Amino acid sequence: MKKVYIQTYGCQMNQHDSQRILQVLRRSNYTPTSSPENADLIFLNTCSVRDKAEQKVYSALGRWRELKERNRGIIIGVGGCVAQQEGELLLKRVPHLDLVCGTHNIHKLPEMVGQAGTLGARPMELAFYRDPAYMEDLGGRPRVHVSTAFVTIMQGCNNVCSFCIVPHVRGRELSRPSASIIGEIRELAARGVKEVMLLGQNVNSYGKTSGGELTFPELLTRINKIGALERIRFMTSHPQDLSPELIEAYATLEKLCEHLHLPVQSGSDSVLRRMRRGYTRDAYLEKIRRLRRQCPKVALSTDIIVGFPGETEAEFAETLAILRQVAYDEIYSFMYSPRPHTVAVKLYGDDVSEEVKKERLAEVQRLQNEISLRKNKHFIGAVQEILVEGPSKLKRGQITGRTRTNKIVNSMGPITLSGSLTEVKIAGASANSLLGELPAVSEIATLRAGGIA
Repeated sequence: MKKVYIQTYGCQMNQHDSQRILQVLRRSNYTPTSSPENADLIFLNTCSVRDKAEQKVYSALGRWRELKERNRGIIIGVGGCVAQQEGELLLKRVPHLDLVCGTHNIHKLPEMVGQAGTLGARPMELAFYRDPAYMEDLGGRPRVHVSTAFVTIMQGCNNVCSFCIVPHVRGRELSRPSASIIGEIRELAARGVKEVMLLGQNVNSYGKTSGGELTFPELLTRINKIGALERIRFMTSHPQDLSPELIEAYATLEKLCEHLHLPVQSGSDSVLRRMRRGYTRDAYLEKIRRLRRQCPKVALSTDIIVGFPGETEAEFAETLAILRQVAYDEIYSFMYSPRPHTVAVKLYGDDVSEEVKKERLAEVQRLQNEISLRKNKHFIGAVQEILVEGPSKLKRGQITGRTRTNKIVNSMGPITLSGSLTEVKIAGASANSLLGELPAVSEIATLRAGGIA
């Protein structure tokens, strides 16, 4: 057996793509290794949403040049968004790179690796496809050792947000057939998966470009009926597609977890216009109000970009204000990073200094830490159901899991609970996670009787 080392940058969608990469490479007798020094194939699955992630790719490739010099038989490849964005430039800039695989071409990897290994070629595949078959698991279903699984339901994006490179590296929106998605989830549930995360660059626009397909709320309703499944999550959503029907699903679908990631990006209408987001601050807030009326316990997370071109102190203050008003449970915050091919680069440049960006990012993160800590402290004394994911990274003997509202809970407990739904009593809180205890059954009953859970 040959060994492959896969290094992944970016979001959960990239993590899932890496699982698919390993899946198709098994057809060529590759097994995973945790060390590039032991690998016959080194593959970087990349993200180009921000400049920092892109630079990490070139840094990693530079480190692996020495490995290639010591062993010419090693094959080094790059896939994902940087591969799609840079294409032939990668091969020119990195002489020891053997192959470049674009975002739609994972299914071609075995053939490309063969070309690089036996023919000495440097293959590059960057084609976009309009047939969703490329998203299917052509090598058979992945091995399941966990209780949570990612399921891609669509790829691409038809929005043209001025800062975003996704349409250029992932293509236009394309949805998988609902029958294929439901069949995959049924099989995963039958093999012990309790929670699925539905993935797409604009996941709640699922089916819009596919005539006769289910809408996203209709797809959720079908998945909710799969007997052995316990939980449903999805990401990433666009506020424009948070429809009344999707909001209603949070009140009617018992397996849909009470969590929504809804990127606002900025709290300023003028910045939102320059970003070409397609909604106003008030329209966004009204959708949040409707959602909380239907699902009062819903936890919200969001994305924030600071230092977008032209952002004034007054516009930045509006972002701080929306953080206070919505009181998100969690945010992902970033400094604006100019990306090639985007409208923002062509029209606006990058006129906010790095110093100002860093100051604003620090202020956003300080405020959100205060909000997250305050909200998490409300859980102390309550009983929460968690899906145990495995050992905690924080402390030996701890297990870690997530609540339905996506709170991370670390508790002392046996690793044998991995994959199970378990109730814990919350004993402590930080801004980023909760500390749990495994209470006796009698204690849980008492806490519930007192209305604490």
